[in-house]
Amino acid sequence: MTQYNRWYHPYDIDEKYNKRVAYFSMEYGIDQAFKIYSGGLGFLAGSHMRSAHDLRQNMIGIGMLWKYGYYDQVRHDDQSMRAQFQKKFYTFLEETDITVSVAVNGHEVKVKALVLKPEVFGTVPMYFLSTDIPENDYLAQTITHRLYDPEMSTRIAQSIVLGIGGGKVVEALGGAEVYHMNEAHALPLSFWLLDKYRSVEKVREHMVFTTHTPEKAGNEEHDTNFLDRMSFFNGTPLEEVRKLTHMDGHLFNHTLAALRLSKVANGVSQLHGEVARQMWNENHGICEIKAITNAQHANYWTDDDLWDALQSGNDNVLVVRKKEMKHLLFKIVSDQTGKLFNPEVLTIVWARRFAAYKRPDLLVRDFERFLTIINNKERPVQVIWAGKPYPFDEGAVNTFNKLVDLSEKQPNMAVLSGYEMELSRKLKQGSDVWLNTPRRPREASGTSGMTASMNGSINFSIQDGWLPEYARHGENSFILPIVDTNLPEHLQDSEDHKNLMHILEHEIAPAYYHDRGKWLGIMKQSMFDVLPFFGSDRMAHEYYEKLYSY
Repeated sequence: MTQYNRWYHPYDIDEKYNKRVAYFSMEYGIDQAFKIYSGGLGFLAGSHMRSAHDLRQNMIGIGMLWKYGYYDQVRHDDQSMRAQFQKKFYTFLEETDITVSVAVNGHEVKVKALVLKPEVFGTVPMYFLSTDIPENDYLAQTITHRLYDPEMSTRIAQSIVLGIGGGKVVEALGGAEVYHMNEAHALPLSFWLLDKYRSVEKVREHMVFTTHTPEKAGNEEHDTNFLDRMSFFNGTPLEEVRKLTHMDGHLFNHTLAALRLSKVANGVSQLHGEVARQMWNENHGICEIKAITNAQHANYWTDDDLWDALQSGNDNVLVVRKKEMKHLLFKIVSDQTGKLFNPEVLTIVWARRFAAYKRPDLLVRDFERFLTIINNKERPVQVIWAGKPYPFDEGAVNTFNKLVDLSEKQPNMAVLSGYEMELSRKLKQGSDVWLNTPRRPREASGTSGMTASMNGSINFSIQDGWLPEYARHGENSFILPIVDTNLPEHLQDSEDHKNLMHILEHEIAPAYYHDRGKWLGIMKQSMFDVLPFFGSDRMAHEYYEKLYSY
């Protein structure tokens, strides 16, 4: 084997982080050039890999090499959204001589590992798995074509490749002491570990788990017999699977199995930790669920000039740099939409994955009132939307297209396509306000607001995810009052909309236009308060402290 095929790091391991950890994630947001992510889960994993490198941790990453990525978000001729699946080439990945075999639906599938060396993007060594090699038939090759493939058997095969194939790659590298599953996508790993250790107690000693969402779609369930036919359980007899996971029914819950086969788990904010414990604690045999709040890699996301101005106390430079960044964002707006936004005007951005519970259209619930507010001659407002729906979620795609239609004749409304890491950075740097409107408490973390704060964009949000740990209304953020979650959803939406519009009209716009000193104070406080706690160095340290050394 070459040096790239052994467990290696280009730095001396810090003794605090000496335990060998293999981190498994279906997606990673590492750099704009590497399109293997869909949203927040990937952004979080990418920041973790960068901070693990910066802290000199003894960790490697295991992921999937998606030939067509998630998808490229482009447009039809009428401006509506189109999902384009375009072949990707990554010349910065290097060959290894590691090829392993997994069983999928009883058939052997070869899995090749390619390495992303630390010096490329400043991550720990990472190994990406591909079945798109000549040794496999065409069907097997397609397993690693699309992230979150809509075909169910392909999705299960992807989990098998990540979990069992990834486990075998780690073994070829010399093995790990801790196997960390970022979401339950890699769950077949636990059954590979069972075969390796021959003891469920030993599996639990070595496996930890991060759960990311209270959403049903993020906590997969499948027919147990179907999973068995797909070779999901790595040859473990079905009766033993039922006994080990305490699931006797016909449905197999991946998250619940992960909680029963890990030594410890965590939610991704303090609030989400509470929500996760409420969700799962009635189930016997689960591990402890702690809370480690997500965070983002400050060096990657922050604008150096803006941060230098903040640290030196030079308010004039801070204001000038923020305006420059608005100009840069508005060039993208004009390029995509033909609209010329004004950097003097209050600019609100809603940008994240389009999903029903995130309510991307809450702001336009009463469109006439919305137009009255944004077209106020004394206090105008510009609004930008961006985000990728799951390409086969018709409801989310329709919401995106509805906003495109509504914005068509409005010079101060824009909907941007191609929401990936570079556009995300530009939106955070160029916005005055970062709007977040999930139905509470369904947003586990919502880390985009952290990187917005790092760039002088003030959070305007539902009190969900990480915000309760950070936000102080009128001091570093604008926060909506908590609405009774026992109300029917349409009444929750109505109440949140009423509060949203009131705060925008009577607090945010007046402060921006008529009390610049107050506005600048909130903006600066938001930047001061976000770091270092919501930087991923703290998070990466806590994982060693609270999960890996547990």
